[in-house]
Amino acid sequence: MNNFEFYTPTKVFFGKDTHLLIGEKIAEYGFKNILFHYGKGSIKKSGLYDEIVNSLKKNNIKFTELGGVEPNPKLSLVRKGIEVCKNNKIDFILAVGGGSVIDSAKVIADGVCYDGDVWDFYDKKIPPQKGLPVGVVLTISASGSEMSSSAVITNDETQTKRGVNSPEHRPLFAILNPCLTFSVNKYQTACGIVDIMMHTLERYFSLPTYMPLTDEIAEGLLKSVIKAGKAAMENPNDYDARATLMWAGSLSHNDLTGAGKNVFMPCHQLEHEISGMYDFVAHGAGLAAVFPAWAKYVCKYDIDKFCRFAKNVWNIEIDKENPEKTAFEGIAATEDFFKSLGMPTRLSEFNIGNENFKKLANRCTFDGKRTLPGIVTLDEDKIFEIYNLMA
Repeated sequence: MNNFEFYTPTKVFFGKDTHLLIGEKIAEYGFKNILFHYGKGSIKKSGLYDEIVNSLKKNNIKFTELGGVEPNPKLSLVRKGIEVCKNNKIDFILAVGGGSVIDSAKVIADGVCYDGDVWDFYDKKIPPQKGLPVGVVLTISASGSEMSSSAVITNDETQTKRGVNSPEHRPLFAILNPCLTFSVNKYQTACGIVDIMMHTLERYFSLPTYMPLTDEIAEGLLKSVIKAGKAAMENPNDYDARATLMWAGSLSHNDLTGAGKNVFMPCHQLEHEISGMYDFVAHGAGLAAVFPAWAKYVCKYDIDKFCRFAKNVWNIEIDKENPEKTAFEGIAATEDFFKSLGMPTRLSEFNIGNENFKKLANRCTFDGKRTLPGIVTLDEDKIFEIYNLMA
């Protein structure tokens, strides 16, 4: 086990009707002038917007609104948010939505406390040093951004999608009411299930591969998500299933399932280039196409771990005479589960051909300047081969 730091300062308020406490909680922290950040209108249709506004007004919280966050959140809106915050002397950002809204809020928070262009952080010129505090009312179980140190943003001028991890990105608090996810449609629910699983799978297959306690936590989370995912797809109003997915989403990305490992998440890096170039690709759907291809390519470098995954997550007996067969059966079981959710597992299902695979591989390596570490180090040629396996 490697040395590690485990830091999860986000306070969680979990359960039914907890979102009605939002104004009270913000007031308890002493914030008086906030940015209310949200997506493209679903919270107004559901009535959540009115409930949030009423709670803020009841607690004398002054707020400025900024809606319009899209899936794969955009730098252009972030820059507008930074300007709004500076002009209105905002002291806190409230993100009401899913991962896209939360990430957008985090990047705005980065930029408010910086005199340069916020893209400097995501272009790896300088790390974030300070940010406005962010709070969350979560509406989609998926990204885990409500407890994570990560934020991902797309530069809509260059179609470049980049992420940054920083302690400054940990939200101050997160309100998690599973009932708010009842109205999430099946496609978005499925995308979320994949994203939750991938945050844990990427850590599970990180080095070192022998980590009994951490791996057993990861395996337990994966099995719970598979079971709850099936239940939520069958009955969107199944509170226990939705609650399991919501809590699993938070735990999958707060570093718990990767403690003691060198985590880099190559599948996410591969997917970021896809949804950066093809904005219509939802992140979770893109990951569903990436994982089987990546796993088939790298599994020969760690057959034992892929066999353990097949046995402990999918109950597949290990063929001691042919362990590679077991490894591939575990990968196939995962792919079949993604398909059962209605997720694509090939880029052709997005009508994406191979004409840009070379470009994707080059962008993923920052024009050949980096490799992706992991079970096997991926250079531009290997990444190109993996993209071809997704065709």
